[in-house]
Amino acid sequence: MATSGFPTSWRDPNYVAGVVGTIATGALFFYSGLVESAPSPETIGFVLLWVLVPASAAYEVARRWL
Repeated sequence: MATSGFPTSWRDPNYVAGVVGTIATGALFFYSGLVESAPSPETIGFVLLWVLVPASAAYEVARRWL
């Protein structure tokens, strides 16, 4: 029987990175609701950094210390 792809522990690096990425994305959607301007390419790159950097950092922290 194949194992499930869902993490079995909250300490799993993929789970931690997913949660942090989801929270970062939600924070960006909240912020975008407050700002009334069209996104430029620079803004899109900035937004991607604000999501991917915390998720990657959380993955590495969970992989090394949890």
